[in-house]
Amino acid sequence: MNNDDLLILENLAVGYGSKVILDRVNISIARGSFVGLIGANGSGKTTLLKTVLGIIPPLGGNMRFRDCNGHAPVPGYVPQRESLDPMYLLSSFEVALMGTCGRVEPGRRIGRAEREWTHQCLAAAGVANAARKRYSELSGGQKQRVLIARALATKPDWLVLDEPVAGIDAAASQAIMEFLREIHLQQGMTILMVNHDLPVVRRYAQSVIWVHSGHIESGPVSQLLTREKIAAILGLEIA
Repeated sequence: MNNDDLLILENLAVGYGSKVILDRVNISIARGSFVGLIGANGSGKTTLLKTVLGIIPPLGGNMRFRDCNGHAPVPGYVPQRESLDPMYLLSSFEVALMGTCGRVEPGRRIGRAEREWTHQCLAAAGVANAARKRYSELSGGQKQRVLIARALATKPDWLVLDEPVAGIDAAASQAIMEFLREIHLQQGMTILMVNHDLPVVRRYAQSVIWVHSGHIESGPVSQLLTREKIAAILGLEIA
């Protein structure tokens, strides 16, 4: 394992039950990199994402993480959207506070320091003024920022985002992507982001993992997202 690798997958098989969706996955994610994970709907992107997060077990192969300061790297996960029933009157602060639960023993009260840290995360994500508002009443862009704040509240070693700007207006999308770039550049945060928008991936990511027809190609954005390479992967003819 390279000293710069945060995660390395060797002949990994991912899927559900006995159904393999992706097989013989061999990729690595460098510490401090911004990686775009792209592919068509149903190609296996989210399945791969959930496997590296430990939400579902791998069906075969090896998955290894490099320790961060003596511990396994802590992920901060941002789902595509959070379905919280409006009948549960959770505030944005309470949703973000969930990110601290991994450091608090079951049955213990979340202390002042963790609550103050959560407020800092909301402020960093640009939604400090929404802390007391009901999460269900926020706009799509505000909700995603609260989910990013929740991920930051975990004090992560890397961020994993599943379509963080899907269904959000262009202005809010750009603001969220600029915030992610700021985190990446200023904190050296490793980011793995699923995104179907190739121009967005080309603009913000450094490297790409492309899932297509059961296969995976990976490499720098400058090589994998050229017009010619995209056409070759998709089987298109360039006029």
